[in-house]
Amino acid sequence: MKFSLFVHMERLDPEQSHSALLGELEALVVLAEKGGMTAAWIGEHHGMEFTIAPNPFIQIAYLAAKTRTIRLGTSSVIAPFWHPIKLAGETAMTDIITGGRLELGIARGAYSFEYERLHPGLTPAEAGLRMRELVPAVQKLLAGDYEHCGEYWQFPKTSAVPQPLQKNGPPIWVAARDPNSHEFAVRTGCNVQVTPLASGDGEVESLMQRFNAACAANPQRQRPQIMLLQHCYVAADEADAAQGAEELSRFYCYFGAWFQNKKTVTRGMMQGLTPEELAAMPQYAPGAIRQNLVIGTAAAVVARLQSYEAMGYDQFSLWIDSGMSFVRKQASLTRFIEQVMPHFQKQPEKAPHYA
Repeated sequence: MKFSLFVHMERLDPEQSHSALLGELEALVVLAEKGGMTAAWIGEHHGMEFTIAPNPFIQIAYLAAKTRTIRLGTSSVIAPFWHPIKLAGETAMTDIITGGRLELGIARGAYSFEYERLHPGLTPAEAGLRMRELVPAVQKLLAGDYEHCGEYWQFPKTSAVPQPLQKNGPPIWVAARDPNSHEFAVRTGCNVQVTPLASGDGEVESLMQRFNAACAANPQRQRPQIMLLQHCYVAADEADAAQGAEELSRFYCYFGAWFQNKKTVTRGMMQGLTPEELAAMPQYAPGAIRQNLVIGTAAAVVARLQSYEAMGYDQFSLWIDSGMSFVRKQASLTRFIEQVMPHFQKQPEKAPHYA
């Protein structure tokens, strides 16, 4: 099983400098590269200091100049916010800038806060339909000339300009949860990225079952890769693990509040949650979080990840956004690299195939 880092700039205090946060992002990705992680992933979000990435291609292009070997991916661009030609062109340009190290993750999006502002009236169902039209169109644009006449986009013969460095474009990953999304990803030759959020190992296993069913239903397709995205905190000791659970409990309460889209947001910062509001989300209580996420000393984390590897996951992406200080994130990532990763046999990297 390979390992990667999922990371955003997250601003917790109005006094924090965005420039300083960019420096912290760079430091974490450079540390991941030095530690042998295969990739670093950045998603797309708008108007939210909770996760800062209005266009992940910009951060990826910046990080490309600071790194040499680590692959850099979007996890994920939000399909309904993009035109296929624009996404194909920016993908190809970024692939060139990264020296052929780009991975392209695409999702339908999740926050109604963003839908309301960038695509008023959009529903999750329609967002999913837009994603399913976008992905094949982008694949064909990256491969050569293509004319499209669909429900949401129509355009005459066009090709991605420039052309990507990787032949036919970078690997595409589709964020999937329901069985139909898994089947779509496998059928269209895409890799799959899943996250159980804070639902625990039962959901981790269920997501793998959905993936395996999609592979079985598409025997004509070679089995793609599947990546598990999940929070992980490698603690120095039990007291540190308990603190990590407290911090991630608070993170998920705010995640839930953003998802519900009911709190006042001013200049990208959400109004603080009251103790009563925090208590009203028992599914994110520290005890539940400690059980459902990968939190513990290195030995406990290794055992948990070995069970995921045994299920068939090809990649585990350490979701480091947490509301923790940079120092605590860096310490956990260092312990992950030094005390967890050596327990997993590294698979040989495939040489990139350029056009």
